[in-house]
Parts: sequence; C-alpha cells; structure tokens
Amino acid sequence: MVELNDVSLTYPLPRKEKAAALQQVNARFDEGKISAIIGPSGCGKTSLIKIMAALITPNEGTVFVSGIPLKGVCVQTAVIFQDYGLLPWKTVRANAELPLRISQPRTDANRHEQKDIGEQQVRGFKKDGRQRVDVLLAEFGLAAFAERYPHQLSGGMKQRLAIVRALAAEPLLLLMDEPFSSLDALTREEAQDFLLAVQRERRLTVVMVTHSIEEAVYLADAVYVMNGVNPGTITERITISRDGDLPRARFREDSRFQEYCGILRRILSQPAAVNGAVS
Repeated sequence: MVELNDVSLTYPLPRKEKAAALQQVNARFDEGKISAIIGPSGCGKTSLIKIMAALITPNEGTVFVSGIPLKGVCVQTAVIFQDYGLLPWKTVRANAELPLRISQPRTDANRHEQKDIGEQQVRGFKKDGRQRVDVLLAEFGLAAFAERYPHQLSGGMKQRLAIVRALAAEPLLLLMDEPFSSLDALTREEAQDFLLAVQRERRLTVVMVTHSIEEAVYLADAVYVMNGVNPGTITERITISRDGDLPRARFREDSRFQEYCGILRRILSQPAAVNGAVS
C-alpha cells in the first residue's frame, strides 16, 4: 500500500547548515494491516508521517501509495495528529464535515486524478457526504453531541471525533501520530480496541507513530524501529505473530506479548544486539 524508496529529508539550520531528519529510509507498509513506528523523540517518526501525507516533500527519494508515486495530498489518505487538530470554534458536526469542504469527488479508480464534474454532481457529492457524517456520528456515539464544541467533549470523545472526521472522506490509508497519548490508561485501551474494530470493518491500511512499546505490540501487525544511534533511519522490522484462537483483548496477558515488548526494548537500548524479524 505504502512504499518508501530512499527517502531523505533535511532541515535548514543557521549559517546555511542543514540537519538530516531522515536518511535513505526504505520501508513497505502492507495493505489492510496496522503498522507501528516506534523510536525516541527526534528520530524522524513524525517527519515520516508528514511525508506519507504529502504535507512535506522529501529532498530525495520517492513515496508510492497503491503503486503510484505520491505527488501532492491524496484524497484516499487521512491523518490524525496527537492534538487531533479539531477546530475549537466549530461544532462536532462541522469538524466532522471538514474533509467534505476541502475535497472534491474523484471518479477514477485510484482517485489520484481529478475529473471534470458539474455543479449538480458536486452538490450531490456533498449531500451524500453529510449523510455519511451523520451515520458515522451515530455509529461512534456522537450523534447527541453534534451541536456541541470540542471543549465540551471528553478526551475519548475527541479521539472518536478525529476518527469520524478522518473516515468522512472514505480513505484507504489512515496515518496516525501519537493519537492516544493524551488519554488516561483505561480510556487509551478502549481507544485501541475501538481502532482495531474500525480497521477490521473498513479494511484500512493504518500507519501509526507511538512512543509506547506495549501499544505498538498490541495493535500492530508489524513494528518498525527508529533509534537514536542512527537518527532518521528505520533499523528493524519486527513481525507480530498472535495466536488466532486467542481474543485480542487477552493478548496482553499472553507470554508472547511480553516477549515482543522485551525484544523491542532491547533493540531500542542496544540497537546492534538484535537483528531480523520475529515470527
């Protein structure tokens, strides 16, 4: 679904110097799966998410989405950042409808090329979109709060609203940057299970950044590690294998959950000590 080929990014510094944020990153994030990126602060995780969302352009390398080189923001991609990006002066409904106001319908198979459409078709598209938002608000338990404002919602409800807004445009790819970090422990676990249910139902491809090893192991099918020894690079890919007969909620109690957490901690603390994927 998403492939990074030799992606590099530098930021300008005073006196015409440059800092390397990403250095020849190569990775493939599988379609219909959840992938997690972990690593210490400042290693380039958020920069990767912004590049995959086409919010910033790499200095070198190519990003492919569904096999097509990424050239500008793609309607099939949605992003949820750490602070959710909710507009405080807009209602819950207006926040959820935001993607409908800044996008237009794409009628080709991969939604990368804009087609000529009439004004009546645009109105029909927006009407359908608003109906879709109403369905999503009801599905996510937010219909009764549609006319309220973000400051009137709990942390968990804000997180659900951010997901509703992301899904309003019917994306295939969902990018998430620390989406649950502001939630308390129990609400965070509920949000994780909620994301799993949404991903399974809609067969989304999800790439998420997290500082939590436990969250990465619980949610992801594969965990990509960026470390502080070689900043701006992905050094490991660990495949997470689970017992198919074990309910996901009980995976945290399984010995393999602790095993994977231990492996990732060793990689982060001693990057040269562990190599290869675990299955």
